[in-house]
Amino acid sequence: MRYLPLTDADRTSMLEAVGVTSIADLFGDVPDDVRLGKHLDLPIHKGELEVERHLAALADKNVSAGSSAFFVGAGAYRHHVPASVDHLIQRSEFLTSYTPYQPEISQGTLQSLFEFQTQVALITGMEVANASMYDGSTACAEAVLMAHRITKRKKAILAGGLHGQYADVTETLSKYSGYKCIQLPRSVCDEGIENIELDDQISCVVVQNPNVFGQALDVSRLAERVHEAGALLVVVVTEPLSLGLLRSPGDMGADIVVGEGQSLGVGLNFGGPYLGLFATRQKYVRQMPGRLCGETVDADGRRGFVLTLSTREQHIRREKATSNICTNSGLCCLAWTIHMSLLGEKGFTGLAALNHEAALKLSRRLARIDGVELLTPTYFNEFSIRLPRPASEVVDELADRGVLAGVPASRLFDEPDLENVLIVAATETNTDEQFDLYEAELRKAIQC
Repeated sequence: MRYLPLTDADRTSMLEAVGVTSIADLFGDVPDDVRLGKHLDLPIHKGELEVERHLAALADKNVSAGSSAFFVGAGAYRHHVPASVDHLIQRSEFLTSYTPYQPEISQGTLQSLFEFQTQVALITGMEVANASMYDGSTACAEAVLMAHRITKRKKAILAGGLHGQYADVTETLSKYSGYKCIQLPRSVCDEGIENIELDDQISCVVVQNPNVFGQALDVSRLAERVHEAGALLVVVVTEPLSLGLLRSPGDMGADIVVGEGQSLGVGLNFGGPYLGLFATRQKYVRQMPGRLCGETVDADGRRGFVLTLSTREQHIRREKATSNICTNSGLCCLAWTIHMSLLGEKGFTGLAALNHEAALKLSRRLARIDGVELLTPTYFNEFSIRLPRPASEVVDELADRGVLAGVPASRLFDEPDLENVLIVAATETNTDEQFDLYEAELRKAIQC
């Protein structure tokens, strides 16, 4: 291992210090039946040029979003990111900066975080927002834990239209924290959600808007019922651009709003890194996970920025921490802030309108194909259709013809009723020529 500086004598000394005779002894607690027992089938070593060629060959197997007609969404969206965003985040002051523990030398980073929080609070209709989190799914799970702390209750209801992966993350974190999640039946339009039964053990109801199938909801009545039961309403937003047209969750009565910020300023990047959004009411600020950047004045009365709240276990005693989130995806939220600043309010709402128009245009074209049923009557830039055959098969066929047609619902939910459901997203990046191609190829696939 030429890149490891330890000698055999170093290793022997370290093993003696911990009281074992070999490296294998360090794994003595791992049961024999789960050990591999042999080396992985990997080359021992290659030269740098060989490694570059090998990795390039692997990369060539990927199909990038920009190389085909791309209609994939379901929580990650393709939007145009201005070149100035990448240029600015690569300035050394931002690219190499770390957690701003020392405000006197971190004013630029702290101010950008403050602006980010302001933008998130404005579009979600909430009073405070934190300085971002890992991603949307972990933010959702943290919101549920926060609701448990506030209400002193131990059960959460997850709406049927919540993204399957968000639900899985939330259920996993809840299970090992001693809490319970009640998953409602999967429903494209979340029918009757405002009439769900609530008891005095429910801490919160988690609903996604627009939901994973694209359906836009009015959760005002649901918020009233949840509050009457002494619980909190958590609204998940995986496409924050939708808030440029839809009523904000705060305006509809949400207590906590979480979501994924990827669609603004951050490329798809084959799955990450992304950033989590988290906003809430002022009265719950001390139960909010993550970090909060605040504005103050120095001894001379000059405006300045500081970390006002740091509720993570890194900063305070572990038993007092509200979260074990150990990073805030700082570079990604900086990209968000720059993109939002470039857009401004007019640009933000204008871009949202372009996305809605694109989805309307595409949905109408696809719905006129015999055998295709539009399932979402009200949507933003994403909608669901039912096909006469399994959606996964159709997606594979269209991918071979240069169309990435969407996400089969069966990839997110193991339910027979959703086998033929396809979730389709359209954004400002799609062209009329791509709409033509999608419609033509889908007709062929269905007729086959």
